[in-house]
Amino acid sequence: MDRSRYSRQILFDGIGEEGQRKLLTSRVAIVGMGALGTVLANHMVRAGVGFVRVIDRDFVEASNLQRQMLYDESHAADGMPKAMAAYETLHRVNSGVQIEPVVADLTWQNAEALLSDVNLVLDGTDNFQVRFLINDVCVKHGIPWVYGGGVSAHGMTMPILPGDTPCLRCMFDSAPAPGTTQTCDTAGVVGPIIHVVASYQAVEGMKILVGALDKVRRTMLNIGMWDYSTNSIDISKARRADCPCCGRGEFLYLETRAGDETTTLCGRNTIQISPSEPWEVDLPALAKRLETSGRVESNKFLVRFYATEEIRLVIFEDGRVLVQGTDDLSVARSLYAKYIGM
Repeated sequence: MDRSRYSRQILFDGIGEEGQRKLLTSRVAIVGMGALGTVLANHMVRAGVGFVRVIDRDFVEASNLQRQMLYDESHAADGMPKAMAAYETLHRVNSGVQIEPVVADLTWQNAEALLSDVNLVLDGTDNFQVRFLINDVCVKHGIPWVYGGGVSAHGMTMPILPGDTPCLRCMFDSAPAPGTTQTCDTAGVVGPIIHVVASYQAVEGMKILVGALDKVRRTMLNIGMWDYSTNSIDISKARRADCPCCGRGEFLYLETRAGDETTTLCGRNTIQISPSEPWEVDLPALAKRLETSGRVESNKFLVRFYATEEIRLVIFEDGRVLVQGTDDLSVARSLYAKYIGM
């Protein structure tokens, strides 16, 4: 152990030398490398967590730079996948940490493989469908995880210890209906709320990893940055015997789904279409084929095709497609079928 590197952390009574050794041998997965995820990964890597897997389906754009702390203008200009750009930055921060970048969408097909071999999962996502999927995996395998979310100048976070605290389905039986909650697209987001929420998530995660479970909050914390408001809701007695997930052991979000899956991405005027079964795309061949139909930009991770002046398709190696420039599902599906052929 590099005592000098972690000396200030070791001096803190809550961690100490034993806690630091636990961090160095811990494994963490972070789902989503947007605003929350970049702060979470930064904290985990700098704290010396031995293995950090960073999972993200997207690539860096200029609009990310306002709040996503691991990226710079070169990442945006190159269209780097966020997981790879995060790895590039984090490896320079702490080369002693094993960082595994995964450029993929978290789905029922890969969630258990990506999340079941770690000691902690941290939520850096922007939608409840993925959070419920994380919840299913973590409850099924008894893995602690920390929920977090932020939009506008408001955020919330809650640690989830399977078998002890309520799970996410105890608190939210289903995802909020579309149009009933604020999003980045409708309300915007200020960077500081993201950093505050993710920092609370990170410190709860560190408590879990060092074994300080008695110090883990049994509350859902709500934070308002613009008006400096906080509200802590006691959830210690909120576990439900009839909860579909932790009560009845029904892991519905891990069940196979037929057909492709679509997701509207927060604040992006973008629809993601994922095939029901992953397929490996020959990106150079696809780029060459699409050149006859319009402008194409590509790198070894993705192909960007300009279907119209307003709409472009970004195709990843696993068959996922981001249809950017529309929130109309029928338009997105039509362009997908026309140019991708599936």
